[in-house]
Amino acid sequence: MPVEIRASHILIDIKSRSKEEAKTAINGLIIDLDGGVDFAELAKEHSDCPSGSGGGDLGHFGKGAMVAEFEKAAFDLEIGATSDAVETSFGYHLIHRTE
Repeated sequence: MPVEIRASHILIDIKSRSKEEAKTAINGLIIDLDGGVDFAELAKEHSDCPSGSGGGDLGHFGKGAMVAEFEKAAFDLEIGATSDAVETSFGYHLIHRTE
């Protein structure tokens, strides 16, 4: 396992909507990605995280920097791959590993 990876994400939070609404929204984004829509563009348009304005880029991070569910999913991805919906205490994430 590498010491650090680089990833981007899209967060649909559960603070401003119900879990059901957030899950529906993240599933819609998965459909968009499967249809060829660019991950960074979706992050800019839909992410509830401040990183969304930068296409969701989180930069490099190592183990222990993110909540456990997010970290496991991110480190398990191959470079260039995008996760399914990952639920954390913040909401639902799509994670795209870039390095």
